[in-house]
Order: sequence, then structure tokens, then C-alpha cells
Amino acid sequence: MIPAMPATAISSRQASVAALRFGRFAAMGTVTVLILIAGVWGSWGTAQHVMLTKGRERGTVKVTRCGADTCTGPFTPLSEGATARPRVVIEKSVAVRKGQTYTVIVKPGTDDVVRSGPAGVLYAWVPLGGALLLASVVVAGGLRLTRVAWVLAGSGAVLLTATFLAL
Repeated sequence: MIPAMPATAISSRQASVAALRFGRFAAMGTVTVLILIAGVWGSWGTAQHVMLTKGRERGTVKVTRCGADTCTGPFTPLSEGATARPRVVIEKSVAVRKGQTYTVIVKPGTDDVVRSGPAGVLYAWVPLGGALLLASVVVAGGLRLTRVAWVLAGSGAVLLTATFLAL
């Protein structure tokens, strides 16, 4: 400390540094939480149909035609109350191929179906896996919590790898 400098100058500097650290922590924490909420939000639209199957129509679809974004085929019911449909729509992905048969669940009130079983559950949560990876970068760089970042990154990588292997 410089003898001519008053003690209040040092304490005000420390207070401003503390305020900046808190501001950074609050801002990056908010960004991290928003990323994770967006990942859950993006996943839940499909995951709710796959995970909460009680009362939903379950069956199989044999893919007969694929377009740019969707594939179609006839729906064969497997559960009570399910009705056969000549044409249902499933989202086209790398895991959906023409000529293959998939177990699916019909979204209520539509002719859209989503894959069921372990592969369907994992595929539904892919947006959360990406959000975990993105949040790990924010946590490591913005919050400087490297262990937490590694846990987030590892969780996202495990989820995405398991999905890749299941499909």
C-alpha cells in the first residue's frame, strides 16, 4: 500500500472487483440455466409422448415412402383402443429408412408418430444432450467451474453416444 493512499481507496477497489465477479457469475449462471431450460424444452415435446405412454396408441409403422423431412407408412396397432391407419407421418432422420418397421406411439389428435422404446427415449432427449455440451463451455469459460463443466460435458457426450448406439 502506498503511504499517501487512503485505506478507503483499496476497499472500494476490492468492492468493485467483488461486484464485477458477482455480475459475471450471475450473468453466466443465467445463460447456463437458459441453455439447459431450452434443451429440456426442445426435448420435452417428443419425450412426453415416448415416456408417458399410458392411454396412447402404440403400434408399428412400416416406412413406405420418404420425402425431404418426413417419412410415411401404414400404422398397425399393438395396444387396445388403437386404430389402424393407412398413413402416418414420422420425422425423417438418419435412423429412419424406407422398408424398415419401427415401434411407434401416435401423438394424440394427429397422424404423427414418434419412435418408442429405449431408442425413442434417447432420441427424444438429443436436444438436451446438445444443451449440456453447450452449457459446459459456458460454465468452464464464464463461471470458471471446470469440474462442473466436465460433468456437464460428460453427461451430454454419454447421452449423445448412447443415442447414436441405440439407433
